Amino acid sequence: MTKLLSPAPPPPVRAGRPQPLTPSRRPRTGAARLRLLAWPVYLAALLWFIGRQGLPSANDVLFLWLIGALLTGAVHSGHGARGFLLVLRDWVPVMAVVWAYSLLRGYGAHTPWAPHWLPQLRADEWLGFGQTWTVRLQQALWTPGSPHWYDYAAVAVYLSHFFVVFVLLAVLWRRAHHRFRQLLACYLTLTFAGFATYLLYPADPPWLVAQEGHLPHLTRVVWEVISVSGLPQADSLLENGSQFANDVAAMPSLHSAYPAMLLFFFWPTASRRLRALLVAYPLAMTFTLVYGAEHFIVDVLVGWAYAAVVVFGLRRLSRRRSTRSTLSTRRQAATADLAG
Repeated sequence: MTKLLSPAPPPPVRAGRPQPLTPSRRPRTGAARLRLLAWPVYLAALLWFIGRQGLPSANDVLFLWLIGALLTGAVHSGHGARGFLLVLRDWVPVMAVVWAYSLLRGYGAHTPWAPHWLPQLRADEWLGFGQTWTVRLQQALWTPGSPHWYDYAAVAVYLSHFFVVFVLLAVLWRRAHHRFRQLLACYLTLTFAGFATYLLYPADPPWLVAQEGHLPHLTRVVWEVISVSGLPQADSLLENGSQFANDVAAMPSLHSAYPAMLLFFFWPTASRRLRALLVAYPLAMTFTLVYGAEHFIVDVLVGWAYAAVVVFGLRRLSRRRSTRSTLSTRRQAATADLAG
């Protein structure tokens, strides 16, 4: 009968010989404590800021908090100075470019030619069988002074415009840096294509067309809900959200273009559940923009078209460069073989 072997007894402990500490007994160094406190300190500071100033929706403030989160992640993961330098190298230029765009967008409100509104209005009346969908939706759904659940949902969808792309960029920066560069190229190209159009074709949104008497009375649902919601720092949120504002930058709708950009960008590698979310987001944003009187339907459609041209155009250019690089490598290898 085979006997069970008991584990060997531990070696005898010699007097005066220091024993290694188990992980639970290792003393915490200053660096280890800093790593543990990094995220709690960051989150506490963010909550304090939101309580005092409101949600950080202005591009410059949002980028500062985003860079702070990436730096906090570098501290927490123990990357040290190298992690700091990588964050600053990749994100400070992005912040500078986006901030410059925001400033230029505000100056773009002072174009020498009058804003356009009639072509968009006529196109929406055709799509709405004689009446714009903004007027139809507000007459059916909006109750002045008494927001419904879908009004609050519209606020959440609208405000996601200010941070969703940046959060996804931060995730890609951490997990797939080459995808980070690709999405960043799409975002910047799409943003400045929209800005160029604002200069060449300034366009009024529905709420402004209504103020000028060309449509029935319309409410800017998102801002009205924020104003009457009773949420703390709502005024600050309105102020930050409208910084560098350009009221005649309606064509194309970048609010709709960015969700479409994410759909086209992530679709080839997305799972079935993620694809459902990628489709739902642009549709929810479209409802929010049209119902809220922020954009005509044609503004949304043009935004989708811009996103498609940018994403598929840059993807095609990337493939061409990859093909050329492969051919060049093969030619160099063939030349080396002949020379050998």
